[in-house]
Amino acid sequence: MKSFVDYSSNSDFSIHNIPFGVAVFNKEYIGCCTRIGDQVIDLATLYDLGYFEDIEGLDDNVFEAYTINEFIELGKPVTNAVRTKIQTLLQEGSILSKDQKTIEEAFYDLDKVKMMMPVHIPNYTDFYSSIEHATNVGKMFRDPANALLPNWKHLPVGYHGRASSIVVSGTEINRPKGQMKPADADKPVFGPCRQLDFELEMAFIINKNTEMGESISTKDAEDAIFGMVIFNDWSARDIQSWEYVPLGPFLAKNFGSSISPWVVTLEALEPFRTASPKQDPEVLDYLKFEGDKNYDINLEVYIQPENGDQNLICESNYKHMYWNMTQQLAHHTVNGCNVEVGDMYASGTISGSDPKSFGSMLELTWRGQNPISLSNGEERKFIEDNDTVTMKAWAEKDGVRVGFGEVSGKIIPTL
Repeated sequence: MKSFVDYSSNSDFSIHNIPFGVAVFNKEYIGCCTRIGDQVIDLATLYDLGYFEDIEGLDDNVFEAYTINEFIELGKPVTNAVRTKIQTLLQEGSILSKDQKTIEEAFYDLDKVKMMMPVHIPNYTDFYSSIEHATNVGKMFRDPANALLPNWKHLPVGYHGRASSIVVSGTEINRPKGQMKPADADKPVFGPCRQLDFELEMAFIINKNTEMGESISTKDAEDAIFGMVIFNDWSARDIQSWEYVPLGPFLAKNFGSSISPWVVTLEALEPFRTASPKQDPEVLDYLKFEGDKNYDINLEVYIQPENGDQNLICESNYKHMYWNMTQQLAHHTVNGCNVEVGDMYASGTISGSDPKSFGSMLELTWRGQNPISLSNGEERKFIEDNDTVTMKAWAEKDGVRVGFGEVSGKIIPTL
């Protein structure tokens, strides 16, 4: 496929992608959109001008909305048809390519729009599904010879997080404050977090509602997953280490998480499927799956201090995930837990075996013992005030590139 819209060969937003998001156009109105290269396309306008009239099931202009929830709830038969239609319209020689009036009305330069939260998120769950990350943390805080807890290889460990504080890329994050207990103290102290961290994650988004008592199998899981975003699960390590026993993360996680604004569909990621790591011991029947359920997605993390340039500090890959999305969703619902449209499920920190692929400052600096040197001469054990953390994700194979853009967030001082 070749588009009539020009874009660079290394653009995340090729004609093979067609992601979905929500934007403010002309500082006037909000609507659903897609993107190719650096052009953002107003889908509500395309609908009004009749470009989707042949798609069965798309009876209303669901693109005139503040989120993509109503659109994705239509299900894969409709959303896939819309995505394919957009690809056709964007090809050279298409009807749209010759409709200059519509192009002028519906196409916007990227710098002329403001990206918004793409979905309303009713519920959020965070998993812990990278074996390298779990092993690293186990070595640091428990017995290095028995880094993984006994259940880790038998089920996708997870916890219910806070949906209200998930924000879109570009939103500043206040340094959290809370209780901490320094190693040399007899009792806890209160104050701003001193060990603020990022966590390199991806997250998937649900496109359907289920009833209590229903389960989603690994076989049916992909039909319930609309697409994915990059996810930065900001973490206050010193608060977490004091509070997490016995019920797990709480204030250390609920102050903020950041997502990329473009939701990339599973269909766009299809060429990049890959095998998951071998699971040993064998999992229970409800967690078994067939075929390749993981994805070869390159991941990068950058830190930019207030007075300095971006520094690449991590290069990882989503294919390292021990537990895949279908297993995560099957486990989440096997007890009859109902899901809702827009629910978000994060992968947990993604780390590889190479130290350069560790997906958090906790691991990269090994709990602060090995500080990272930045290009401006500064060092980092954890994230400092006015640091900006940026994560990027893309897949590329046989000349086809599909990416997520980036998620970026700046840490500002405690309120």
